[in-house]
Amino acid sequence: MSSQGRPTAEEVERLLLGLPPRHTRAGVAELSGVPQELAARIWRALGFAQRADDAVAFTDADVEALRRVRHLLDTGLLDEETVVRMARALGQTTARLAQWQAEIMTSAMLPPEPGDDDLARMLDATRGLLPDFERVLVHVWRAQLAAAGTRLLALADLSDEPLLTRVPMAVGFADLVSFTSRSRELDERELAALVEGFESRASDVVASHGARLVKTLGDEVLFTAPGAAQAAAIALDLVEADELRIGLAYGPVVPMMGDVFGTTVNLAARLTAIAHPGSVLVDAALAAELDGEPHGFALRRIRKRPARGLGVVQPFVLRRSSL
Repeated sequence: MSSQGRPTAEEVERLLLGLPPRHTRAGVAELSGVPQELAARIWRALGFAQRADDAVAFTDADVEALRRVRHLLDTGLLDEETVVRMARALGQTTARLAQWQAEIMTSAMLPPEPGDDDLARMLDATRGLLPDFERVLVHVWRAQLAAAGTRLLALADLSDEPLLTRVPMAVGFADLVSFTSRSRELDERELAALVEGFESRASDVVASHGARLVKTLGDEVLFTAPGAAQAAAIALDLVEADELRIGLAYGPVVPMMGDVFGTTVNLAARLTAIAHPGSVLVDAALAAELDGEPHGFALRRIRKRPARGLGVVQPFVLRRSSL
């Protein structure tokens, strides 16, 4: 590709996909041995647009990917529904990752008003960086998979349910104080920097304690930890780094689709809503887990509060112990 002029969509696709499209939807299904209906479900689950039957839009790599799906099914270890669920998890996660990385690259490599030559130079730079990105991605995925497996084993030790449909854990919400009013005073770049800075600090703190950042919601993060002490340490570190209000709860949680659900999650969210700025509120169950343990935490019972949908709850204010 010439280093001059605006890159075309075809040039971008050829660089990132590596191969030209050669197959129709029916052709790629036939060559891979995957039924066309199942192949269509997999493409939809991955988040790809529906193609016309006669559109030549699939590469040899698409054929190979579906052949691997065929092999997974042939082992008998996975059924079709499980394969589609795995495809959906892969598609949703990598779509967000790709968008995020593209935004980082453009902000780092392009001027505020890029010209055609700037875009071409970024595409050339991407060609050189892509192999390293791909290798790092696979390594990090394996490491994260190992960490997830370790967490599941730890949770299995705490749960009486072998399928881990409901497992006891600590759940925390951390919410930026006065985000709405602050966002009105900032331009787009300043607002993006505020959110990214908060999410980065939260991610670092959660990871440093061996816990999991489940998701970020702009001005709020949701995290989980196997134990109450881990969650309490995370909350106190977070509230010292940012102007936050934080709610923690401990109890059974339903892990699903990379997220967590259940009354414990709802309770943590309600405690966050009633917490004062700069404070951490915990529920009675988490307070009981911490009580008497030499973790350097102090708990103060406050008056009971109504929590929408949960009735009246007994919150405790969490602080560091002065001893």
